[in-house]
Amino acid sequence: MFSAFYEIVKSIPKGKVASYGQVASLAGFNGCARQVGYALHNNPDPETIPCHRVVFKDGSLSSAFAFGGIDVHRKLLEDEGVGFIGDKVDMKIFSL
Repeated sequence: MFSAFYEIVKSIPKGKVASYGQVASLAGFNGCARQVGYALHNNPDPETIPCHRVVFKDGSLSSAFAFGGIDVHRKLLEDEGVGFIGDKVDMKIFSL
């Protein structure tokens, strides 16, 4: 299951995001958004699995981002050109 999640996350292009639920669904595991979160929190290879491109379905960022916290999460996305409305990713423009 986790390897399928990692493959989907690897396919999210720079400048785009997907929700935890989208990743689960695309991997063939509808309803497993929490498992995606667990898998990404334990990301074995952050250099090739860009877990920062996964956000909540409303565009908010996880306070549990394992690789530096919410501020680092936002900066990584902004550095890739992802736009925000307040503290949430503009999902209408930047979601897969």
